[in-house]
Amino acid sequence: MKRQSVEEFPYYLGLNSLDQIATKLDRVCVLNILGGESRQVTPVSHAFSGGNVVFGTAPGKAGQKLRTSVGDIPVFNNVREGLDAGHDFNVGVVYLPPSGVRDGVAELIRVNPDLEKIVIITEKIAIHDAREIRAMAQANRVDVIGGNCLGVADSWNRVRIGGALGGDHPDESLLKGSVAVMSNSGGFTTTIAQYLATEGWGTTTLISSGKDVYIHYGAADFAHAFQNDERSRAAVLYVEPGGYYEHGVAFGKPTVACVVGRWKSKLTRAVGHAGAMAGSGDRAEDKERWFMEAFGVADLFTPENPVVSAKGAVVTNIAHIPEALTAVMKANGIAPDFEPRGNLALKPWLANDQGLTLPANLGMAPVAAPAPYDGQIEALKEKVGAVVARQNMKDRSGASVMDPKTQVTSVHGHRVLDLAMKPLEATFALPLVHEIATENDRAMLDVAVAAEVNLVGDPILVAAQAAREAGSAPNAVMAGAAAICGPKRVERAMACTRALIDMFASSGLLDGRDESFDLGAIEIDEGTRSLFLATDEEADDPRPEAMLAAVRARGGKSVFLKLLGSFGERPSRDAILAAIGLTIAWGPLVRKRISRLTAETLPWYLRLYGVMIGATIEARHHEHGVLCGIPRDERFGRWTMADLCALSLLGKKPRPDEVLPLQILIGLLISNGPGAISAQGAKGAVSADGPQTPERVQINKAMIGFLSHTGYSHGGNGYEGMAFLLQQFGDKGLTDPGDPDHGLDLRAMAREFALSYKADKARAREEGGEVRALPGVHHPVFKGKPVNYDPRERFVADFLEKEGKYNVFHAFYLELVQALYDVGASRYVFCVNVDAVIAALLLALMWEDFRKGSLSQGDLETAAFTIFLYGRMIGAAAEIDDHLNRGRNMDTRTPASECSHVI
Repeated sequence: MKRQSVEEFPYYLGLNSLDQIATKLDRVCVLNILGGESRQVTPVSHAFSGGNVVFGTAPGKAGQKLRTSVGDIPVFNNVREGLDAGHDFNVGVVYLPPSGVRDGVAELIRVNPDLEKIVIITEKIAIHDAREIRAMAQANRVDVIGGNCLGVADSWNRVRIGGALGGDHPDESLLKGSVAVMSNSGGFTTTIAQYLATEGWGTTTLISSGKDVYIHYGAADFAHAFQNDERSRAAVLYVEPGGYYEHGVAFGKPTVACVVGRWKSKLTRAVGHAGAMAGSGDRAEDKERWFMEAFGVADLFTPENPVVSAKGAVVTNIAHIPEALTAVMKANGIAPDFEPRGNLALKPWLANDQGLTLPANLGMAPVAAPAPYDGQIEALKEKVGAVVARQNMKDRSGASVMDPKTQVTSVHGHRVLDLAMKPLEATFALPLVHEIATENDRAMLDVAVAAEVNLVGDPILVAAQAAREAGSAPNAVMAGAAAICGPKRVERAMACTRALIDMFASSGLLDGRDESFDLGAIEIDEGTRSLFLATDEEADDPRPEAMLAAVRARGGKSVFLKLLGSFGERPSRDAILAAIGLTIAWGPLVRKRISRLTAETLPWYLRLYGVMIGATIEARHHEHGVLCGIPRDERFGRWTMADLCALSLLGKKPRPDEVLPLQILIGLLISNGPGAISAQGAKGAVSADGPQTPERVQINKAMIGFLSHTGYSHGGNGYEGMAFLLQQFGDKGLTDPGDPDHGLDLRAMAREFALSYKADKARAREEGGEVRALPGVHHPVFKGKPVNYDPRERFVADFLEKEGKYNVFHAFYLELVQALYDVGASRYVFCVNVDAVIAALLLALMWEDFRKGSLSQGDLETAAFTIFLYGRMIGAAAEIDDHLNRGRNMDTRTPASECSHVI
């Protein structure tokens, strides 16, 4: 029998009191009961309510059942079948897709004359359909709540209808009390109920009104039912911008309104809740004013500014609702429903201050988590290092990102423009420890890599030299070396690292440099101890002593090296490499900045760094104890990574003024973002290995992947730029590229070339040929403006100006891009890209030796290619490590549907 309508409303409203919203007598039919959301939510609602769902519909699935803890719910093809089977209901719940909601509501109304209420969970229903739903419901005296809501619940009746109010355990959140809740947000309906309990307030009826453009059960309907519900002594409203539902509504009892979404008035389209875009006069600020006028308050409530009246208060933060309600109710002489339960203070279960000393209000101590999370957290504490969730990493990176506005790449949060000014060894460490290494750790890295560069007597050197003599490009030479530096080459170094981590994992050691740490607490058995000692076959290797002496000479500190020294016997080079690597990695490891896998593989990266740099130096320069005429002790004890790289490029001991430009270039070249061909090659090689288990990790193969994806276009343009500059300046009699008074007319040179280039372009168009590309000029990313710039080139230009330095080759490039535009060879002023910068800076450094004949044109061109490889070697290490820790198996394949065959 239909209930009587509320006569004071100009439309049908059958819900006269909140206690009628969700009752023990309600029987429910769920449309699309086997859908993804309903399948999860309906069983919980059914059990909490004592079994109020009589059946559900799912076309084509009649005869199936939805299992719940209090009995199975039968499923029918349609509503008519369920009624014919004797299942009567008065409430319909709609989980249908937006396009099907109107027809679903029509079916409910058409076949069931006893229908009283409909709850629509679906969001983004078309306004046209919503109007027809409203018309059908009004004509047939049916109340509708939603759409885009999470249903309704009653804490007194212990009933939930529709969505997930109260979450998976509604009995924990829906506590019997005196406060009614109506919210535009379904999720916050539950949150508000939970927050209220912290001040001792329970709830009566909770309504998720939804926030589709068309809300069927509005604030005026709620206010009427609220006033007629003797159980409800107060109300809380959560309100978003959009619509005039709350305007002019009198609630008649104490009410707290939480109005959110000021930022939404700045948007040009709806986001989140479909109706939450404010229009004219219904912004968040407007709604705040409506409520403040209704409650007679002059300001918003905050804990610091507790403005309330006996009628109510207005807040903009849901965390302030409980305190505001208590203040309002106190003004009415009403006490809370029960003793406060907990509080809203942050209660971290986990804490990691990254070694920082934080003020007391920020450095909060963790609290014990409830079961089962407490056991999971304890298990997690036993793990050393970060644990990174696996995900699809195709065209993605957790290591590098390019700023779409500036087109400047960052690696682990550090812009390449900033890295260019960092010591090179700090840059080499960054991909592996995710932070800028300390002075101590940089010295350690210098020693570790220096010990690997001289390859005399090693098959790696033979392979690299054979590739060089066969005419292979620099990347192929380095790839030949990397191919031989396989897992068995680092097997013992990595085993030593694992053993050290196991020994110190639970020791409380926070800093690998802390030599005051008491080693007496470290237990080590004889088998493990022997792992670190040199074998008889290594008796003639002088590098262990040289490495230890170099660390002492540089003032390096390492608790792990101290442990090796406590054995009283000769440690192996692998053990020293492991100790150095773990010294660098230990801080980030215990702060969970990096994973254990990263720390364990660090010796492999360090060895590859040295081997790949060493491979770029011709075999004749590798001698026992001497490299390019530089004795071992000098290289180990004083040289930096920048010195070693400069030695390989210049073929001689570099001066300080020669090292800094090379450091800057390598820093700028580290990464061009995750979409660069070199990065894709490295990531693809890792992904091709499948699940990243320790036995499958092949870091050298991933390095080869980066190298094989680098060539004369991607990486070699500096090579081409060098050849181009030599063509322009080879016969000009230039003596000093750093002298502004060089006597050359750069503008005339540039114009002459630009006219020639323009003629070549015209000829190529007529003959159907290809226009030759200009190395170092233009870049598809930096184009379209009247004058275009590569930010890395601008960085170098600013540096040169600041240092009072001049580079004639760079100056020529700047004249050239302007001349190309002036003569009509280009539509706008091209950028001078980073490849031109490589060529210009390197050629200036090598010009004197080139003029003397000690360096050939081939040497210059190879150096330009090689310096690019050094930079990208660092960037590739970042991508490889990121993919090893984060990537899923075979996630870089292109779907067959996106592939095509070209005829």
